[in-house]
Amino acid sequence: MRHFQASAVERRVLFKNQVSSHPMEAGWAAEAIFFLIVEEVDGVNAVLNAAVEISADGINWIPEGSVFPSIDKPGHYFCKVTNFGNWLRVSGHIHGEEGEVKASVHLHLKS
Repeated sequence: MRHFQASAVERRVLFKNQVSSHPMEAGWAAEAIFFLIVEEVDGVNAVLNAAVEISADGINWIPEGSVFPSIDKPGHYFCKVTNFGNWLRVSGHIHGEEGEVKASVHLHLKS
């Protein structure tokens, strides 16, 4: 029997300059999908560049290699990950003058 878990990691958070979601332990899972639900993108030429990060200890982070498309408008975005160890999070930067993004982060895990 396969196991599945859906978690709302962040809900309707206003991010400025940098995005860092709460870390999640996911070592039991074989695959993960991060969803970014972007409600607002504000600022002059604001663009969010986000990616998945992994960690050995939940404190120090390393780019995993999976990236979201560049986000410059509201919408639903996702990124799939496999072979990730235990700790996962989404991290990124908001470029542009006074860039802000209001978004939710969801993580779905499956063994």
